[in-house]
Amino acid sequence: MNKLFFNFLFVCISALTFAQDEADNLPLYGKAIHIDEVKEKESFLKWEDNFKKALKKSKKQNKPVLLYFTGSDWCGPCKVLDKKLFHSDKFKAIADKDLILHEINNPQNKDLVTPKRMKENYDLIRKYKVKSYPTLVFVNHKGAMIGYKKGLILTEYYYPFINSVIENY
Repeated sequence: MNKLFFNFLFVCISALTFAQDEADNLPLYGKAIHIDEVKEKESFLKWEDNFKKALKKSKKQNKPVLLYFTGSDWCGPCKVLDKKLFHSDKFKAIADKDLILHEINNPQNKDLVTPKRMKENYDLIRKYKVKSYPTLVFVNHKGAMIGYKKGLILTEYYYPFINSVIENY
């Protein structure tokens, strides 16, 4: 009986492990792709992949940088903000025209961010004294803070704040 139970347990664990591996690969038009590729295709905003690049682009294009501090895999309000603000056509129009975007992610699953990027993220979290998520920090091309908003508010309330930062830049 014990042998039968352990064989059953082994099969169940193996099936769950295989199912998780397969869940990370989603079929798209008959081709299996990794979940990160799907997220990349869903996201239509251009997020700079490092802070220094964002500052250089800010200087060159004379636009403020929006730093988005998030806990992408554990923060409920961050997930709402991401969906309702950052994936809206209205925000995309503003961002494309007037902002440089950089995300600072502090996930529980540290495999979601490279160690080099995680170090940069922690440095920015300390520099801008971020204590809660989500937090939006606007900086100029020198990295000086020019706007700060923490927590989740109604999406429509972000636009006057964002527009005032852009107008005063």
